[in-house]
Amino acid sequence: MKKIKKLKICDWSLILLTLAILISGIYLEATDSSGRSAVWIHIGLGTLFFIFAAYHIYLHFGKNNWFTKFHKIKSQFTRVLWWVSLAALISGIIACIHWLIAFSHSPIGGVHGKIGFLMVALLACHIYKRIKFFKQSIVR
Repeated sequence: MKKIKKLKICDWSLILLTLAILISGIYLEATDSSGRSAVWIHIGLGTLFFIFAAYHIYLHFGKNNWFTKFHKIKSQFTRVLWWVSLAALISGIIACIHWLIAFSHSPIGGVHGKIGFLMVALLACHIYKRIKFFKQSIVR
């Protein structure tokens, strides 16, 4: 399969996962993360999102040092998205560890939620900037 086809499949999967994780995140914020199954679903979606996001970056940059690549990228917006995504990932891991120990919502989980919502807003802009690519991928 050609790289462009892999990228289209990956990107559409990321859009669906973004919507799903946004919905589950809103649900967790509204319910103060009270349902264990809802938290597990969010963790599962977050894990899938991370895997597909890593694959997306791999398709663009290969195996080389991504920190160096993102540091050199021209688009400052994409660099901000990279750092916000890393903050969401790190805070999500910490919140997940806390949740696995205490099975309760934590302040870091609240911070993770706010960072996550910022990340989704930035992702929406990132997608919008590349809307032509997505329109073409529907036709072909």
